[in-house]
Amino acid sequence: MDAIELPRPVGFVLGGGGSLGAAQVGMLRALAERDVRPDLVIGTSVGSVNGSLLALDPENAPARLDEVWHRMTRQKVFPGGPLAQLTTLRKYKNYLFPNNGLAEILATELAGVDDFSHLTLPFGAVAVDAMTGQAVLINDGPLTPAILASAAIPGIYPPVQHQGRTLYDGGVVANVPIRQALASGAKSLVVLDCAFPGHLPKVPESLADAVLFWALLSMRTQATLECEIASGSVPILYLPGAEVLNLTPLDFSHTDELISTAYDSSRAFLADVEITGPGLYT
Repeated sequence: MDAIELPRPVGFVLGGGGSLGAAQVGMLRALAERDVRPDLVIGTSVGSVNGSLLALDPENAPARLDEVWHRMTRQKVFPGGPLAQLTTLRKYKNYLFPNNGLAEILATELAGVDDFSHLTLPFGAVAVDAMTGQAVLINDGPLTPAILASAAIPGIYPPVQHQGRTLYDGGVVANVPIRQALASGAKSLVVLDCAFPGHLPKVPESLADAVLFWALLSMRTQATLECEIASGSVPILYLPGAEVLNLTPLDFSHTDELISTAYDSSRAFLADVEITGPGLYT
């Protein structure tokens, strides 16, 4: 198929969503087939994990991320069962899981790269300052603390002390960081929203699932509202993502299905899209 032309620089915007982030692998595969490639990458939460690896090696990112996600398990990312969660909560008061498992994944997959300046593409991780409630775009200095801060889901992971701030998951205020990508210089946006606004996970059964479930519900309207505003000045290619599955963002057992359905739906969408100027293409 012909390449899809977008005004440059093209900003890839990767949203949060826990284990639903596997869908972004399928989206990236479909985009690569149409030669839609990023000039800069902005991510929130799991989108900052995927985004950092995309910015590290954009050419090979779809295949590399496919391998990464097939090594992901709930036990690695959110270690411990209910008893361990209760012990952690009693000891630390405000979270259920340590973030050392995610830190180990980043250490392995980033292959020792731990500074923004060593990435191939400009990259920003979005977190929220617990003292001000404002979104914080981190795009320089140490890489791993920035990603851990961007993924520090309140009640799930501990906050991260970084650059003089107490930081939590940026999804609280910018789960799909449209404004931050535009502020970084993007003239067109490609949105990879793994918690697509029309998708609703199953009703949660555990405390950890409930925290993520209600967080996603409160966050998902932010993306559509910001897109409506931003699309007046730039083209926004908003991929449809995976089909609705009966799972929560802590369920890592559907990686293959998320990747394949996101690829199929995104590929079908991109086959018919034609960019004619500013607007929301979705």
